[in-house]
Amino acid sequence: MTDGKMPLKKIMYVAMRYDYGRELQGTSFEYNNFYRTLIRMVPEVIEFDFMTIGQKVGWEAMNRALLEQARAEKPDLVFFVLFTDEIRQETLRTLSQEFVTYNWFCDDHWRFSSFSRHYAPCLQYVSTTDRDALPRYARIGYDHVLLTQWACNNFDYIKRDGSAMTIDVSFVGQPHGNRRSVKRYLERSGIKVTAFGQGWENGRISQGEMIRVFNESRINLNLSNSSWNIHSLVRGRQQVKGRNFEVPGCGGFLLTNHIPDLGQYYRIGEEIACFSGRRDLQRQIRYYLAHEEERARVASAGYLRTLRDHTYTKRFNDIFSAMGFVA
Repeated sequence: MTDGKMPLKKIMYVAMRYDYGRELQGTSFEYNNFYRTLIRMVPEVIEFDFMTIGQKVGWEAMNRALLEQARAEKPDLVFFVLFTDEIRQETLRTLSQEFVTYNWFCDDHWRFSSFSRHYAPCLQYVSTTDRDALPRYARIGYDHVLLTQWACNNFDYIKRDGSAMTIDVSFVGQPHGNRRSVKRYLERSGIKVTAFGQGWENGRISQGEMIRVFNESRINLNLSNSSWNIHSLVRGRQQVKGRNFEVPGCGGFLLTNHIPDLGQYYRIGEEIACFSGRRDLQRQIRYYLAHEEERARVASAGYLRTLRDHTYTKRFNDIFSAMGFVA
């Protein structure tokens, strides 16, 4: 024991390996960031790819296999990243009677009422990235919710010193919502935006290629509110996302739409830059392209802040500590 906490030696990691369970789309966000961080932190991580297993043997058999493997492995912690209803609530309750269980809820900004509120009571601990969800958990009588936030997997998202700046303005992501019209607006004003992702002219790129883009772009553009508006009935609500930490974590310059909570994680204008509206976006792109030293200074400060405060290693250590573990 360390300071009254139990050493975390074995985790059973229950999540999708592939993007939305589709192998042809490559590995998932949670695999690239959660799993690949955990294997550097904990001596033994047993992966249970529930989606692939369920697709092969059926959902009932997958649930039985999950119980059987957990009982055989006897992990210190069962770490979930649930998707929809593939893992039965009864399975979660059974596991929670025998092991310490935890789930990272990804979408409480828009899926608390339809999803999280039904599954959280089946688990010993959960976390949320939505501060406004805390009173909602309290209203359903659940008091083991941990507030956390997205971060950067600093083992893989790295700064490549000496990278040539081959792209002035880049955007990585799908053309949801108003993203195409924003790109057209900028290009009509003479600002070329090189876009990557399914649905854009350059197509989907690998994680390694994305990291290269972050390193080689003078300005990495983030439009985080566009996809949110597709899912939400409450128009205009925005959330901090992983991209807000991944770009600075690669030493890249981040220019993102303003999100109220983002100022809790970075000093706006000193470690990252934020815009409000299309005209301001255009103005800031022109400004930072013309002021290279300031652009580089902001990118460097954001990089150092990310490594200090916003890695998944730090996030997970905080979560494990709250559960009585030390990794």
